[in-house]
Order: sequence, then structure tokens, then C-alpha cells
Amino acid sequence: MQNRRNFIKVTAITAALAAAGLTSFSALAADTIKVGILHSLSGTMAISETALKETALMTIDEINAKGGVMGKKLEPVVVDPASNWPLFAEKARQLISQDKVAVVFGCWTSVSRKSVNPVFKELNGLLFYPVQYEGEELEKNVFYTGAAPNQQAIPAVEYLMSKDGGSAKRWVLLGTDYVYPRTTNKILRAFLKAKGVADADIMEEYTPFGHSDYQTIIAKIKKFAGEGKKTAVVSTINGDSNVPFYKELGNAGLKATDVPVVAFSVGEEELRGVDTKPLVGHLAAWNYFESIKNPENTAFIKLYKDWAKKKNLPNADTVVTNDPMEATYIGIHMWAQAVEKAKSTDTDKVIAAMAGQKFKAPDGFEIEMDPKNHHLHKPVFIGEVKADGQFNVVWKTKGPIKAQPWSPYIPGNDKKKDEPDTK
Repeated sequence: MQNRRNFIKVTAITAALAAAGLTSFSALAADTIKVGILHSLSGTMAISETALKETALMTIDEINAKGGVMGKKLEPVVVDPASNWPLFAEKARQLISQDKVAVVFGCWTSVSRKSVNPVFKELNGLLFYPVQYEGEELEKNVFYTGAAPNQQAIPAVEYLMSKDGGSAKRWVLLGTDYVYPRTTNKILRAFLKAKGVADADIMEEYTPFGHSDYQTIIAKIKKFAGEGKKTAVVSTINGDSNVPFYKELGNAGLKATDVPVVAFSVGEEELRGVDTKPLVGHLAAWNYFESIKNPENTAFIKLYKDWAKKKNLPNADTVVTNDPMEATYIGIHMWAQAVEKAKSTDTDKVIAAMAGQKFKAPDGFEIEMDPKNHHLHKPVFIGEVKADGQFNVVWKTKGPIKAQPWSPYIPGNDKKKDEPDTK
């Protein structure tokens, strides 16, 4: 009888609190905090996104082993939007509305992020997006833990224009045909024009997702590069198309000393499926490389390699870490810190608590979430491909760079706010 009275009393209190908007029965009763993982585990983007799913699960496991968040274990809810952009929106809605997750970690392509943004805004959900992107966006419900253009694309082109980078005078802007490459290249065209590069010295080409025949395009690049000026290729090719692109680059004998390629979406993970010997000297620009030496990175690499063996991941003995994996790792830890600070998983309270969060990252720096613009301050590294598929860092910034979500090379951006609209 006493137990029944206590149950009725607790139920009445819970109902009263819920009516006052202070809590809900499910939140009070839950002994775990559900978190969503929204990455393509099949389709053209699986080559890149599967490792981010594993990184998220590893990080959740690490946090749980240390007591969880607010004394509760994190419970991952994994879905596969299968490189299908409308399906990303459906899966995001499912995670927030049905699975009742407190946060979602996911997306790679900008088209997938653009697909889910309205869902997170409508349902006041929270997304952590871990990949470099084109900028020109600032959403209240999104934290961007990858690079903005001034933290990757612009420094890479500046390096290739410099004497150390080969003094490039002509440019091939080559990408997958969707919003990230097209917008990034719009910014780069404006930047190159500001530096005095003529339109005739810029070649721009796009291929669809999953494209596999690069013979014709690489022949055009060879012709363009053979017209007397030092030429560089800026690649925003995404997903599994990188494998045939780099294979054809090797087949055509296009060496880095002749026409260097700098990639913004190719890291250690993508190079696992490629013979890298013909690619030695080609470049990638990121905010992290596995080859960086410091105690935090040593621990991060060991954590992932141990995870791969524990979970029997494919080719567990040869797994690598890369930039979006690090950005995933940073984002999850910062979110956990913000929840602890807010003493709540409420979206608006966590957003407020995220401002100024810091984390000692595997890149060797204490990384800060900007107090206003939902982007990380990040260092920039440019690495050369080595024969073993790793990167030798040839250039880096002295420290973290503040992100510019609105590129100064796009007209009218000087009038835009450097913080999201919270209305």
C-alpha cells in the first residue's frame, strides 16, 4: 500500500512538473541519454562516413567508461541515410521525434546538411557537423566542427601561389557537382580574381556523385597545364570518386612536380584504397593529420586502433585516423562538457553552454568553440602524400584560426552577422 502511495505521489509530481514545462516523464524516467548518429553507411559516401560512425561510437564508449554525462550513460541510435539526401531529412526527423535523441552527430556532404537543417530548426534539435564546408551558412541549431573556407581552401591556394608551393599561375577547380564544391569554387574564383588571376587561367569542371571515368578530364587538365604557365588542381571531389580520380592521375603520369593537386576531401581514410606511390607529393589541406606528433594524438590514434580491433572492423590492423574523425571526437566531447555545464540536455541551454567551450585536441592545440558563431577556431595544415598513404606536413599556421562563416570574397557578406539568428 505504501509503495502504491509513493508511486501515485511521484506520478503526480512528474505530471505537475511536465505541465509547468520543467521536465517530462520520459526525461525523468530515462536512465540513459540518447544520441543520434546520422552517417551514410552505404552508397557513394560510405567510404568516408563509415569511419565517422565508428569514431562517434568509440567516443561515446570512452565517455561512458568515465561515468557518462550527468551520471547517465549515453545510448547511441545509429541510422543509415545511405547517401540519399532526402532520406537524411527523414532519418533526422525520426531521430528527434521518435527516438527522442538529445543531439545528433552526422552528415558529410553539404547537400545532406542542407537537407536536414529545416528539420533541426522546426523541431529545435541539435546537430554537430564534423566536415569542412563552403560556409555561407550560420544556423542556430548547428555547430560546425569542420573547417570554413578561410580555415582550409584559402590557405591552400595561398600556399600553392607562394614560392614554397610552386608559384602556381593557372588553376583547375575540379569538384563533385553539388553545393560545397560550387560555392567553394565561387569563393576561390573571387579570391583568385582579387589576386590578379585572369578568367582564362581558371578551368572549372564538375562530375556527378559516384563518377568513375576521369580519363577525359585528366586529358583536358594535361592540355590546360601544357600551355606555358605553372598549373595546380584544387580538388573538391567527394566520396568514392576519389579512388578512380587518383588512379587515373597515376595512369596519366601526372606527377606533383608537374601539376600538383590539393584536395579538400581526401585524407588518410580515402587513400587506403589507392596505390599512393604515383601520388607522392600531391597535397591535402586539413586541420589535422594522423602524422602529427603530440601526446594527445598518440592517445587518439591508440584509442581508435584499439577500438577497431575490439569491434573487428574490416582491415582492423590498417585503420587510420583523419580530420573529420578528429572533428567528430572534438564535437562529442564539447557537447558532453556543455551538457554538464548546463546541467541539462535542453537544446537552448546546451547552445548557450557551448559558447567558449575548450578541448585539448589531437591536432596539438586547445581548440575553442567561438563564443558567437558556432564554429571552432582551428589550425591549418597542408600535407604532402607519402608512399605509405600518410601525409608529411609541409606548412601550418602558428595556431588556431577563427572561422569566417561568411566569406569576405562574396559581395554583401560584410553586412551579415557573425552569429546565428536565434529567432
